[in-house]
Amino acid sequence: MRTWPRSEAGATSGGIVSVSSPVQPLVSAPSTPSVLPVGDVGASGASRGWLITSLVTLYLIWGSTYLAIRFGLEGGLPPFLMSGSRFMLAGSVLFAVLWLRGAPVPTARQWASSAVVGLLLLGIGNGGLVFAQQWVPSGVAALVVGSLPMWTALFGGLFGQWPGRAERWGLALGFGGIVVLNLGGNLGGHWLPTVAMLLSPLSWAFGSIWSRRLPMPQGLMSTAAQMLCGGAMMYCFGLVTGEHLPTTMPSTRALFAYFYLVTFGSLVGYSAYGYLLRNARPSLATSYAYVNPVVAVFLGGVLAGETMKPTAWVAMGAILGAVVLLTRKR
Repeated sequence: MRTWPRSEAGATSGGIVSVSSPVQPLVSAPSTPSVLPVGDVGASGASRGWLITSLVTLYLIWGSTYLAIRFGLEGGLPPFLMSGSRFMLAGSVLFAVLWLRGAPVPTARQWASSAVVGLLLLGIGNGGLVFAQQWVPSGVAALVVGSLPMWTALFGGLFGQWPGRAERWGLALGFGGIVVLNLGGNLGGHWLPTVAMLLSPLSWAFGSIWSRRLPMPQGLMSTAAQMLCGGAMMYCFGLVTGEHLPTTMPSTRALFAYFYLVTFGSLVGYSAYGYLLRNARPSLATSYAYVNPVVAVFLGGVLAGETMKPTAWVAMGAILGAVVLLTRKR
């Protein structure tokens, strides 16, 4: 996988590695926390081009994972075994590539921090959402995930990084767009999936903010360690709760969706999110939560025959307006 270009001197945690270097830092060490000024697009020396590329990657790819998860579940893949093996496979590939290129293996303390972040982001954050999608309509799931930037802004403020005025308007406008997009949805009367879905964005937001202050591995090795730890915990949880692999071969669509999630949803998408988490404001790094439902609705209409209501177009205008407010440089 391609790594990120080296920034100019002055970036925290040793800077960003060049294409010829094996790794690029995902988070700052606790002794030098990278709390960015609210008005800045990214950390000092961070490439604006890579920030935009990472944002577009998350907007498009993670927006398509809703449909891929739906196809996988409909094809007979159990939620936690599917998600756990997906991240374990992606993490193993990334870890092997980095190790062969000479990246240092994480220390015991770094593995422990990676396990904590992997549990919060992947185990509870992603696992809870996938579990809920067995019963809860995808539109309602998108509505709940749309609260992620608000939770991130809250936790970021508790750590000393409150959003600015334009960001607050963007957060409110984006969440309003998500509400309009999902008018008429319901939780389906299942309390356990509802609780899991509500905890999902809260856990993801807290883990994203806290990871900046934990002793994480350097660069993409941090991404690999998080996927290995989080994926292993999800897989074991699936086995403990009685999940088992299907006895018959899953459908072709389900298999395609699974490997799409491994390659693009995990390897590419999670690495891009790590770069944003390291170099951008929390509200900007999580702004994908507003755009993803728009992409999910579009792909659902094209590939799954889902229809677009007039309110969806109104919601899209509000969501795109929120992105402008969240991404503009003051």
